[in-house]
Formats: sequence, structure tokens, C-alpha cells
Amino acid sequence: MYALVDCNNFYVSCERVFDLSLENRPVAVLSNNDGCVISRSNELKQLGIKMGVPFFQLRPHLKRHNIAIRSSNYELYGDMSRRVMSILGNFSPNVEPYSIDEAFVSINLPHGSSYYSYAQEIRSRLFKWTGLPVGVGIASTKTLAKMANHIGKKTPEGVFVMTSNPTDILRQLPVGEVWGIGKRLTAKLERLGIRTAEQLSACEDGYLRKKFNVCVERTATELRGTPALEAENPDEPSQSVSCSRSFSYPVTAFNELSEAIASYTSLTAEKLRKEKQRASGANVYFQYYPDHGPIEREGGMSGTTVVFDQLTGSTAKMLAKINNILPSIFIKGRRYKKAGVVLYGLEGSHGEQPDLFSAEVEDKNDKLYETIDRINRQFGKKAIFHLGEGTGQPWKMKREHLSPCYTTNWDQLLQVK
Repeated sequence: MYALVDCNNFYVSCERVFDLSLENRPVAVLSNNDGCVISRSNELKQLGIKMGVPFFQLRPHLKRHNIAIRSSNYELYGDMSRRVMSILGNFSPNVEPYSIDEAFVSINLPHGSSYYSYAQEIRSRLFKWTGLPVGVGIASTKTLAKMANHIGKKTPEGVFVMTSNPTDILRQLPVGEVWGIGKRLTAKLERLGIRTAEQLSACEDGYLRKKFNVCVERTATELRGTPALEAENPDEPSQSVSCSRSFSYPVTAFNELSEAIASYTSLTAEKLRKEKQRASGANVYFQYYPDHGPIEREGGMSGTTVVFDQLTGSTAKMLAKINNILPSIFIKGRRYKKAGVVLYGLEGSHGEQPDLFSAEVEDKNDKLYETIDRINRQFGKKAIFHLGEGTGQPWKMKREHLSPCYTTNWDQLLQVK
């Protein structure tokens, strides 16, 4: 059996754990640069505010409805997610995170045990230990568990266990609401007369594979109660690591773009070292706005690929190569909105064939950055950083409504008076 555990209104719920004044108030969490609404409290939903509404459209309603606004605090949300996944590990050795706020948990209880009671225990413990409300859906497959979770979150108990014969439920569910069936696929299925989840589950596998693909076939198999989706291995090393951010204003100066790339390279290199991997090279890019002045110019991207002299996890070595090519992709006069770095060609730091003349140097770099990473973990991010990343960083994302990092920064711990 599978349990899908999904945190309710996750970003908003994280904010409420540490700020009780947000309880029973309409709360909105905004996207990067405080652009639009990406998480809503139930009270905000009841006001008819839709997901993705731009913040400027919400401004006229703030005072009238006492709406609280928060910028995305990814450090807080990431740490709360880690705590949720850790607690779920107490219930099963097989926890498969699906996103920052939900995970599949494999459950195998003794005969005669109550899965409903077990789900209630999961929900109760998560709320007691983290303060986060969650919904729990249990079923024989991941697809059905996703459906059960959706049903459970609409009940006061927040829990639903799928029946052994879910035909009645599948009959009432539009095919477009089945996990993994998107808008385009829905239209194609409906043209073939497949309008409900029950009708999809009744289709022959060969027919679905021929008309669509193996993914649709597996979805239908799962709807029939037979597991068909393979579990992802969380220990599988990444094939690439990346970091990209939107700027708080249109950037035109080359030195600011260079600082941003240096900062993003540092972040990706830290992720790389955490996985004990090294990179062969990097893709670096800038994204710019369209121009509507005297000369009409479309928006677009400029970028290039850098190959490192050898596999490396050293931020300094990466920056030495990347900084040399940045002038070649900078277009003077364009207004830049975003930049990013993608490290590729990853290999385990202890698995590659070393260069006899450089292995000793790389080993010293590993020890240097191991020390730097440890200091930054202990004393806060960017306690030590490369000067090329800049000190002011005015281009960083705009987050005017940012809450403290209650769980990851000693200087921002919650104070009880």
C-alpha cells in the first residue's frame, strides 16, 4: 500500500507555525520578486483570489480584507520540508519525496491492522512535531493514493483510504483530473470517448500504448489497482545541478551580471560537493527582455558552454573558466531579466581516473572547500564567499515581505517574551 502525504497550503502553513497572528487571516505567499500569488490560505481562497494573481492586482484588497503578504522564504520552507520527510522516515524506510510538500510512503501493515488509524497517526504526529497540517491518502497504487489524498483533504479528518473496489469513485472523476493526464492528453482522450477515470481504467493496455504511450498505459494499470510506476531512487546522483534567478530590476551593467553568475556558480558548486560529485563543464546563460523603443527587438537568451580543464568541485576553478567567456555572451544595451548556471558531466569525486599531475592539487581544493562549506553551515550562508559574487548585490530577487529564517539562522531564532 502507498500513502501520499501532502502538506496543506505548505508555504502559508510554514509561515503560520512561527507567526500566530496569521491564523484565521487571509494569507498570500508571493513568487520570486514578489510577482504573483503562489500559495493561499483557505481564507484567501474564500475571497475568490486565484492562484497566480499578480500582486499589484491584490494591493487594493489588502486593507479591506486584512490580507497578510509574505515573500517566498525558500530557506524556511526547505528546512520544514526536510523535517517532514525525516518524520515520515519513522513510519517507513521507503519514503519517496515527490515535491517539497508531498511524499509517497510505502506501508505494509500486519493483517487486520487499520490503515485509517495509521494514516491518522501520521497526520497527528506531523502536526504535533512540526505544526504543519497534512492530508493523507492511502491506496494500493500511487495514482489511486493521489486520488485518495485529494478526497481526504476535503474531509474534516484529512484522511481517506481508498476502497478495494474504487469503481464508483473512478466513475465520478473526470479523466482530466487523473494524476499525469494533462490538458492536451485530456482533449485527445475525450475525442475517443474516454471522459472518466473509470473509462480510462477499462481500456486495454495495447490500445493505450498504440494510441498514446507507455505512460498512459501505466496510469490505466494503476487505476485498476496494480502498481506500475517505478520508485525513484533518492540516492541516485544527479545528472546535472543548476541555479537560476530572476533579477529584482532590469540589469544592464556587465559587472552586475558577472556578480550574479559568480553567486549562482558558488551555489551550484556547493550542491555538487554535497553530493560528492565533480563537474566536467558548465552551461551559462543570460535572458533579456524585449525592447519596444525606437527599434523593436525581441526578447531572448544568450549563452555558451564552458569545459573545465579537468573534473572539479572547486568554485574558484569554475569561476576562472566562466569569467573568461562572459564578455562574449554580453550584449550591450539589452535589459537582462535572469541568469543561470548548469553544471553537467557529473561524476563521483572518488570514481574518476585522476590526472597524475593534478590529483594532488584537486585533493587540496577538496579539503579547502570542505572547510569553507562547514564554516558556512555553522556560521550562516556566505560567511565565506568569493569577492566576485559582490557585496551589495542589488540585483538579487526583491523580497520586501520576507519573514525570518526561524529554523536555519541563529540571529533570526524566534524570541519568546
